[in-house]
Amino acid sequence: MTGWRGRAPAAFFLGSTALLAGGAIAAARGADELSRGTWAVATVLGLALSLLWTVRSLLDRRATVDVIAVLALGGALWVGEQFAGAMVTVMLASGRLLEARASARADRELRLLVERTPRTARRRDRDGVTRVPVEQVAVGDVLVVGTGEVVPVDARALTAGTFDESALTGEPMPVDRPVGDDVRSGVVNAAAPVDLVATSTADESTYAHVVRLVEQAQAASSPFVRTADRFAALFVPLTLVVAAVAWAIAGSPERAVAVLVVATPCPLLLAAPVAIMSGLSRASRIGVVVKGGAALEALAAGEVVLFDKTGTLTRGRPEVTSVVLAAEPPGAESVSPATSPIPYAVSCAVSSDELVRLAASLDQVSPHPLASALVRAARSRGLALELPTDVREVPGHGLEGRVGGVAVRLGKAGWIVGTGDPAWLRRVHRRAALDGSLTVFAAVDGRPAGAFLLEDPIRPDAPRMVAALRRAGIRRTVLLTGDRAEVAESVGRIVGTDAVLADHDPAQKLAAVHEESATARTIMVGDGVNDAPALAAAGVGVALAARGATASSEAADVVLSVDRVDIVADAILIARRSRRIAVQAVVVGMGLSLVAMLVATAGLLPAAAGAVLQEGIDVLAIGIALRALLPTRLHSVPMSPSDVATAARLRHAHDAAAAVVDQVRDVADDLRTHDCDLRPARALLDLLEHELVPHERADEEELMPIVARALGSSATTTMSRTHAEIEHQVARLRRLLEGLDDAEAADVPTEVSADDVTELRRLLYGLYAVCRLHNQQEEEGAFALVPAPSGTAPSAHESH
Repeated sequence: MTGWRGRAPAAFFLGSTALLAGGAIAAARGADELSRGTWAVATVLGLALSLLWTVRSLLDRRATVDVIAVLALGGALWVGEQFAGAMVTVMLASGRLLEARASARADRELRLLVERTPRTARRRDRDGVTRVPVEQVAVGDVLVVGTGEVVPVDARALTAGTFDESALTGEPMPVDRPVGDDVRSGVVNAAAPVDLVATSTADESTYAHVVRLVEQAQAASSPFVRTADRFAALFVPLTLVVAAVAWAIAGSPERAVAVLVVATPCPLLLAAPVAIMSGLSRASRIGVVVKGGAALEALAAGEVVLFDKTGTLTRGRPEVTSVVLAAEPPGAESVSPATSPIPYAVSCAVSSDELVRLAASLDQVSPHPLASALVRAARSRGLALELPTDVREVPGHGLEGRVGGVAVRLGKAGWIVGTGDPAWLRRVHRRAALDGSLTVFAAVDGRPAGAFLLEDPIRPDAPRMVAALRRAGIRRTVLLTGDRAEVAESVGRIVGTDAVLADHDPAQKLAAVHEESATARTIMVGDGVNDAPALAAAGVGVALAARGATASSEAADVVLSVDRVDIVADAILIARRSRRIAVQAVVVGMGLSLVAMLVATAGLLPAAAGAVLQEGIDVLAIGIALRALLPTRLHSVPMSPSDVATAARLRHAHDAAAAVVDQVRDVADDLRTHDCDLRPARALLDLLEHELVPHERADEEELMPIVARALGSSATTTMSRTHAEIEHQVARLRRLLEGLDDAEAADVPTEVSADDVTELRRLLYGLYAVCRLHNQQEEEGAFALVPAPSGTAPSAHESH
């Protein structure tokens, strides 16, 4: 029975069309009786089904415009206008088929998602690889995913792999995931078998969450569509009055039937839903799941946007922003590490890159969020990782194990450094306090080796998104967070929000949303559990759910399935365009129908011609509505494959250059007024001239034209100016060092005055500040344009 119901609209459409065409063929051959009989059968078919639909609506106490179809079809039979009746029947059948196709498409998408849901997983343990139900997979399990298999749960790559992520992102090209990268459930392994470590259970995984989202998005109808239904119901008495007037004027029912034939409000009943559903489809293509037409219209009507901070305007996960190496104890022999390009006045046990490599190798097997940050930092530096052995977690302290025969320990300062208070430790605490950073300390072979400073960097696409919202018509943006005021104010200034509300717990967030909603239509954007009440209370809630299921995405009306916040502006543009097109389709369609009714009332439009005209009006209205499916210019800028490839190559060089920028501050920090050793500064100058400056020149020659093509030449002015300023400051550094007495004595500490040291330190800190600002400009103005695959982690230097 269910199968027949699914095929019934198509059978109705094919049957009515065949009867209409058969009657036309008979009429063309002179068989008038046969043609009228064939058209009469089509009319009776339409009348019977219209009566059935009308009775069902009346029993459900729902207003319906099917009564107009009943009267038009019955009247056509009464006055002998069988052709007009057959046309009305085809019109009804085409409407039912369009509605059924739209519903079937949604059901098919859900069915395909459910069918792809993994049922089992292959888990690696001491006994080898065993297949277990996916529900038994726990966080930390090592899984094997073969070629062509679906990743069962969210995980992190232990071996590099290539994955087809089209089921989640719509991106057709396979995506390479190196060691340490996040791999989301539901994607397909497109290359050799890979090992993954599970970071979530099956119920909490991304794919299970997407299935739930699609289920939630099936039913809700749009307020505009419901308004169209109500308006169409009001259209019934108007049509009856006009038909009665036409009958009275003509003194016969033929004109009344003509009015009824052209009066069917299909532009209201079909065009509006088609435009809204087209908008939903367009939004889904860019990674925005809108839970029904009501949410799409609320998105289109938004005036004020409120943002959570952590995970929304910021990445929501720590990133390594600096590595501070531990100095040797006083009196120890100063020996520069062989792998470090810069000698230090006070030496360190290992180089910065080696410390990152050892720490990341140990953290590969840890599901802790800070572990992911260290692995991403190593990957951005191009470091080769090893699988650790003898790994042991010490509750409350950290993690320890061996990497290639070296004992490595990661954790809290007290566990790594002990009770001492060396100068490098005080420097770490000072930087952490100033920047609001997290710290992870490291020991190598039982000796303190250094510390990692981690921050939650601002999303590079956030400032452009806020600017795009203003261009889209949003009149006010508010940062609403539970974080400290000084941190929130800093983020608000950088991204450009109009107001900042800090130190708000969930109850206060809810009150703030209610206050904003009292004067304007609101949109709340968040990603955490504490955002769920505010998301539910806003006019429309938008949740970021690229990293799995959260309470916020369950409470939200709109869910972003890709890890980019700038598509919020695109979603609003799509929603507003879809609603505008729906209005246009209805105004044009109903306006033409009303004109046709008046013409029929005047006796200038016979029923047969009216039926053909009405079919044309319906097709026109639906055609206007289908424009919502067509691509249009959004905030996101399309880039050619060659531009994307060039930007990706320059991004790799950008990350390497950012590591050099870190060393500028380190060298400045280590300058001493007495017995100053200039060798680190000279080595740094060599790095700047051979790595940083060539990179900035390459950016000017290759990256700036890409940005100019995407955003216009004015967008490159500031970045081009800082390219020149960086090169100018490096040239000043060379002149300063050449002016000091360093001739022929590069290996001997050079005696320099306190004023010279001060000037050198000032120049280095200034260069560091300019480079850091410039790197952030490139992140926001250039690299944020590149369509990164969903789930791609940022570089370890994005906060710079």
